[in-house]
Amino acid sequence: MSSKEASVIDQPRAVREEDRFDEAALDRWLKERIDGLEGAPQVEQFPKGASNLTYRLRYANRDLILRRPPAGTKAKSAHDVVREYRIQKALKPVFPKVPEMLAACEDHDVIGSDFYVMERLEGIIPRADLPKGLTLSEDDTRRLCRNAIDTLIEMHSVDIEAAGLDRLAKGTGYNRRQIDGWSGRFRKARTWNVLKGERVMQWLDRHCPDEVAIRLIHGDYRFDNLVLDPQDPLKIIGVLDWEMATLGDPLMDLGNALAYWVQADDDRVFRAFRRQPTHLPGMMTRREVVDDYCEKMGLSPERWAFYEVYGLFRLAVIVQQIYYRYHHKQTRNPAFRNFWLVANYLLWRCGRVIRRSGLT
Repeated sequence: MSSKEASVIDQPRAVREEDRFDEAALDRWLKERIDGLEGAPQVEQFPKGASNLTYRLRYANRDLILRRPPAGTKAKSAHDVVREYRIQKALKPVFPKVPEMLAACEDHDVIGSDFYVMERLEGIIPRADLPKGLTLSEDDTRRLCRNAIDTLIEMHSVDIEAAGLDRLAKGTGYNRRQIDGWSGRFRKARTWNVLKGERVMQWLDRHCPDEVAIRLIHGDYRFDNLVLDPQDPLKIIGVLDWEMATLGDPLMDLGNALAYWVQADDDRVFRAFRRQPTHLPGMMTRREVVDDYCEKMGLSPERWAFYEVYGLFRLAVIVQQIYYRYHHKQTRNPAFRNFWLVANYLLWRCGRVIRRSGLT
């Protein structure tokens, strides 16, 4: 790899004090399960992300990644890293854009929580802004955008029986379970400084459709969960963060993805917490993404307002659950201090989409 290619690779930092663990205990556990590891690991942490924690373990002869849950109160089904490990392990033979899984642990005596370890998939992760040294033309950006949509379609087309994932979740009734589940989570995580959101939840309840299909869905598909080839940055070589993967309605998954899709012409508030480079010249608009995806999948976008509101509301709940941990001093990460403002904005945005939809 050239020095230019290396300069755009995502790099970790020193481990935050609250996220430290017993590195020697981990090293002993790994060497009993992975042959040939040399020396002690250099442990660093990737600072981005607000859900499961991600660490780099640099051995003298291997480059590994560890994933574990954060500290603090969590939703009952959230942060199940062992499930995430099993999904990716099953997916690898039929959807190669996942890293190789190496080992998973449910013994909390090792580092204090469940965790799993995988091979590091080295590449470019396109976060809020492209890394310095990487510049894309409008045409290149458009191609990258289409490749991202096509990768989502590829994922939604996985043969779940061939992958042994047909029992991953109930499937049928997914949409109703999502509306009921996320509404309950929001009510439980709401703090005094956040809107009640009852009108949004009632609207979603009234307009919830049946599933258009039951497919493998990612649950958190966005550019900063993609890995690009350093030698060809338009080529997607990996999809990361399968914590929320399940079987469900692919249009719900698209709604989740587009909740993060901040356009260049969006209002100042939405642009302020953009997490992916969807503002770049050449990027497709949300409407163009929906139309392109639906045309290729043979689906109708007529009821898109429901999926858009659902995606925004679900993101508001996720943000609020994270803020709840900060509010109750279960984490000291200052990045979460103003998440209550983000939750309020997303609820307001839900209301705007509802008003414009004409559906009461």
